[in-house]
Amino acid sequence: MRGMAQASIIPLPPGFSAAGYRIERPLAMGGFSIVYRAISAQGAPVAIKEYLPRCLASRVVGLIPQVKQDKRAAYQAGMMAFYEEGIALAKLDHPNVVRVLDFFRANETVYLVMRLESGCSLAERIRRARPPLPEDFLLRTFGALLLGLAEVHAHGLLHLDIKPANIFLREDESPVLLDFGAARHVLAAQDPLLRPTYTPGYAAPELQLSLAPPTPRTDLYAVGATLYACLTGHAPPAADLRLAQAGATPATAGIEARHAPDFLRLIEECLALKPQARPESALALRQRLLTLPSLMETAT
Repeated sequence: MRGMAQASIIPLPPGFSAAGYRIERPLAMGGFSIVYRAISAQGAPVAIKEYLPRCLASRVVGLIPQVKQDKRAAYQAGMMAFYEEGIALAKLDHPNVVRVLDFFRANETVYLVMRLESGCSLAERIRRARPPLPEDFLLRTFGALLLGLAEVHAHGLLHLDIKPANIFLREDESPVLLDFGAARHVLAAQDPLLRPTYTPGYAAPELQLSLAPPTPRTDLYAVGATLYACLTGHAPPAADLRLAQAGATPATAGIEARHAPDFLRLIEECLALKPQARPESALALRQRLLTLPSLMETAT
């Protein structure tokens, strides 16, 4: 989180066991959580995500996070949101949304147990492939991804952190939405010094600048920004900069000659600074994407 010192965090040690799961090693460490590779009681490999926000807690020894007294209310609120998000995600069983298999409390924090996937992130694919990525790949990937996002929204959830790093591509190239950010957003309401995490360029203006409560259209802005990154290799200009320019320059300015105009218009619509100007839903965006004449010709 911006403006906050990051506390020291050590991961759980290999061999640590809780609720029938045994930690093997850390897979990723971020500002909000640690993800581990672990083994279930049945011997199956799983991924376990531990709630551990560096802006609120530290762990330099032992298993239990150390939280300062004046940060405890925010820590508890974030942990409850993380736990409730886990409960909601456990009710989803969609091939394009991360599968939460279990969740439990231990060591004064919360753990989400998820299906372990093999493959790479869309961010890695973009780095390796030198954009633009092929339009037939984009049709397949985002057609499936938007089905998963529609299921998320149908259950009253928001992702709030869609970006290439949070879209995982399995070995068969089917996409999976990872690392939901809604629980992190809750922390902003608990402490005036805390801001919700966001990634400039992918965050809609209402999210980045707290202009209005986020809605499903907030996620569609991030989908448009991710499509833009697939074409250019980088995020579009940050929403606050675009607002300062009063939207005088289209977000897709400078890449028009290389891509189908109707495809760029759809991305531009997703990146509208006003939420009501974006597509009305994930399914509506998917329908329009899959019926763009120029992309259909490319894919055949």
